Amino acid sequence: MRITGISTHVVGTPWRNLTYVQVHTDEGITGVGETRMLGHTDALLGYLKEAEANHILGSDPFAVEDLVRRMKYGDYGRAGEIVMSGIAVVEMACWDIKGKALGVPVWQLLGGKVTDKVKAYANGWYTTERTPEAYHKAAQGVMDRGYRALKIDPFGTGHFELDHEQTLYAVSLIEAVRDAIGPDAELMLEMHGRFSPSTAVRLARELAPFKPAWLEEPVPPENLKALRKVAEKVDIPVATGERIHDRIEFRELFEDQSVDIIQPDVGHIGGIWETRKLAATAETHYMLVAPHNVGGSVLTAASLQVGFTSPNFKILEHFNDFADAEIKKVVKGAPQVNPGDGCFHLSDAPGLGVELDTDAAAEFPQQQARFDLWAEGWEQRKPKGTGA
Repeated sequence: MRITGISTHVVGTPWRNLTYVQVHTDEGITGVGETRMLGHTDALLGYLKEAEANHILGSDPFAVEDLVRRMKYGDYGRAGEIVMSGIAVVEMACWDIKGKALGVPVWQLLGGKVTDKVKAYANGWYTTERTPEAYHKAAQGVMDRGYRALKIDPFGTGHFELDHEQTLYAVSLIEAVRDAIGPDAELMLEMHGRFSPSTAVRLARELAPFKPAWLEEPVPPENLKALRKVAEKVDIPVATGERIHDRIEFRELFEDQSVDIIQPDVGHIGGIWETRKLAATAETHYMLVAPHNVGGSVLTAASLQVGFTSPNFKILEHFNDFADAEIKKVVKGAPQVNPGDGCFHLSDAPGLGVELDTDAAAEFPQQQARFDLWAEGWEQRKPKGTGA
């Protein structure tokens, strides 16, 4: 079997463009992959056009390791977010092809299942007025859908510091959310790399009574010594990793034990097998894995293949029941959260178990998507000038 070409499809919303790639073969089997780029969608499409000619055409889709290595190192440049995301979408599609050709789900090819279900946590649910009352109602809505966990960044446009008034307001939001979800649900606290170490530590202590499940990206991701300063002073588990695009770059995190939970994005770190390798290394350092997942249903399905096969997999992020829920229709067989237990359940469907509906995808053309965490109202995911 050989790859005869790729086709790209961009599903657009005002705040995110989702790039789907279909990989076609000479035996008529097509696989699909997905990633979400922030402000770099056209750059990704440009890279894929060159990579198709230089590396992908004529390749054996079963030889995933070889193709990934050639794409990563064959251009003699240091692979960053764009290249690793391009690799990821093609790599996912190759696993999809392999599973379909053999008639087995991808998780079976990764060593088999270690669990029948993966817990989900909701994100994108607080696209409402930023008040305790509105957040309380929205959080209740999440629980009503069967979720047992959710995540929130309550800090407005905070950057490095957060003054006393804004701190009290953030606390009031979290208090309202915890009241809505009850004592047993998990509440993930997102900081989006906003703060200095001292501010992050202070806020973590202020919010500790509400039992956060983790403290995510408390400081900007470039300085791991700053992250260690936070980890050494808080009792809440620390999570990070969504903006690391090469598993090799996790080495320093592993060495100094700065975090408890790593959050690679399957769509940015080279795909399913790269993430599974990273999870295995994390296991040797007694760390959990909870992938960043702000994509659509194909990326969710790909992330679940890692989840079903990794003993140290904690939970998976899910946006698509809340922000842009209508885009789920572009994928047939989209994974769904079971309302009975708030989990994704194992699927035996071959490959990734999903199919891209290109006609439905065409109903959501690419947009000038923007997501600015420093702009007022960012949490509503309605960028200025979109009219959305």
